[in-house]
Amino acid sequence: MANAQTPGEKLRWARANRRMFTGVAPRYDLANRVISLGRDDSWRAATAEFAVPDHCALALDLATGTGELGFHLLRRCDAVVGVDITPTMVEQAHRKVLERGAGKRFQLAIADGLHLPFADDTFDCATNAFALRNFADQPAALAEMRRVVRPGGRVVSLELTRAKSRLLAAMHRLYMEGVVPLLGAIASRGNLRAYWYLPTSVHRMPRAEELAQTMYTVGFRRVTYRLYNFQSIAIHIAEV
Repeated sequence: MANAQTPGEKLRWARANRRMFTGVAPRYDLANRVISLGRDDSWRAATAEFAVPDHCALALDLATGTGELGFHLLRRCDAVVGVDITPTMVEQAHRKVLERGAGKRFQLAIADGLHLPFADDTFDCATNAFALRNFADQPAALAEMRRVVRPGGRVVSLELTRAKSRLLAAMHRLYMEGVVPLLGAIASRGNLRAYWYLPTSVHRMPRAEELAQTMYTVGFRRVTYRLYNFQSIAIHIAEV
């Protein structure tokens, strides 16, 4: 994993990501639907199911964005806390929470995922969707999720990944570098720069088996993963 090392590098990385996501927030959901050809919601539903096989009292959705994964968790949990470093994203999520009458069960906060404002063992599970590659220090983000989840709980990460197959990897690269920026720019009404970032960010992610090993190194137990969409999407499930 390529990760920022110094505090200054991490701060600059966080500021750059906040600026980028501020620009795409108003049409973020539509862009995700277009880029994923309508499949992103099913991946979030699967992520919530892996995180909460039965029921939980309190779940954390890290880098919640506009709250889409959080709402899937809400179907399985008494309450959800969604945090994101980008205020504009949190505003979009808050608008949905009010529209759906979920204000008492879905709480939102602006927070840095590398320094979560929660005590150890606060949550029954934690999730993130298409967020891990955006952290300046990916192992630190995983470790922070592990810290705030109680022993026996789960941390589940939905993320882009790189296929082992050369043919599939070439197909993914063609789609991500040749098609995704144009689709994203159209859906976001011209924000081409932000969606050029997407194919670049995939290169920051290890292959699925390498990320699983990193999760073990951080201290998780029983790490497994599932691959989707011709091995371009991975859901990692880890126990605390």
